[in-house]
Amino acid sequence: MFYAFSHTLTADHSEKSPYEMVIQLTAGVIHQVDIVFQDGCNHQVFVQIFHDSHQVWPSNRGASLKGNATVISFREFYELLPGNTMLTAKMWSTLGADWKEVVIQIGLLPKKILQPLSFDELLAAATGIR
Repeated sequence: MFYAFSHTLTADHSEKSPYEMVIQLTAGVIHQVDIVFQDGCNHQVFVQIFHDSHQVWPSNRGASLKGNATVISFREFYELLPGNTMLTAKMWSTLGADWKEVVIQIGLLPKKILQPLSFDELLAAATGIR
């Protein structure tokens, strides 16, 4: 499954008052994340993604993703368990005008597809011990 979310920031969305986009997903493993910064963002549009109160991306707490005419795309293996599948993207801008849409796309698959065998099953297969 691939999910897509987008929002166009305005002057109301500052670092002190960021827009908080709810990203409702399903249980499974996030295997791909893409964040699209359109031409004109000029590294003045910022994105942080949280799971509960923990900043997940970028990994260094307090930092933010930014770009201009850029797609930040990376592979991941981040598991979401049933009942706790909501992420929050905090976004803000220092642009004075010409607001740009930010697009967040997330690829998510069942863990059994991405990791068909458990560690114990792999160990048993490698050693021949059952």
